[in-house]
Amino acid sequence: MNEPVSILRHRTNKPAVRTKITLQQNMFTFLLEGEKTVHFAGSQITVKPHQFILLTAGNCLMSEKLAAENTDYHSILILFDSKLLSDFFDRHSSLLSNQTKQPDNIPFLLLEKDEFLVNFTHSLDYMLKSDKPIYQDLQKVKLEELFLYLAIQYPGKIEQIRNMSYEANDELIVRHAITSHIDSNVTVEELAFLCNMSLSSFKRRFARIYGNSPNRWLLEKRMERAAKMLRQDNRKASEIYYELGYENLSSFIQSFKQIYGITPKQYQLSN
Repeated sequence: MNEPVSILRHRTNKPAVRTKITLQQNMFTFLLEGEKTVHFAGSQITVKPHQFILLTAGNCLMSEKLAAENTDYHSILILFDSKLLSDFFDRHSSLLSNQTKQPDNIPFLLLEKDEFLVNFTHSLDYMLKSDKPIYQDLQKVKLEELFLYLAIQYPGKIEQIRNMSYEANDELIVRHAITSHIDSNVTVEELAFLCNMSLSSFKRRFARIYGNSPNRWLLEKRMERAAKMLRQDNRKASEIYYELGYENLSSFIQSFKQIYGITPKQYQLSN
């Protein structure tokens, strides 16, 4: 069983490429070295060492990139239950706006480290240097310290945190997932995972919304954009394939021929 709050260190010298992650709790990630990219159903975000991020519980895809060869990816994590967040808002209601606001359908909050937050991260690092487990009440105090500082110094941010628990309906989740990843190489299976759906359920909902299969729809949209870039911007296929989410030029050319029946070069010559 998970503790209400856990402060952990994550350090590795092996980069991770788009791993499926199911977070059972909310999580702050304080990045020290390297770079983290997170894909959600409706968006994606990259985190660098001068920043930290709050992720709500749920499904996402994570990539961890080393800053350079022979270096580590290094972060400090605070995982916590939503109940601790609700309790904080109940106890410190005077720090929050009384205005009602439509909840944000955003599963993350990216923040910049100021001087206090840099030192706060150092304090977590110091606590984790000992081999002894951190007393649970002390971990709760550190989380409370972080929430109080954000509430006082960045009231707009704490309001965003309060509004992050909104659950969109299935149709909205699918639409956000698709529109946010048209230009990436995220697979349909990964999109279904981000939407917290089985592949068959995702395909059924997609077909009901768009009247097409997700693979075909995404291919057509990406090739429409490719054709526009080739025609209007006069760019070469070798200059745009990666931007369109393809790992290599030959795969892009094959996809283009599948929709237009000719190669990108032939398409440019005919236009």
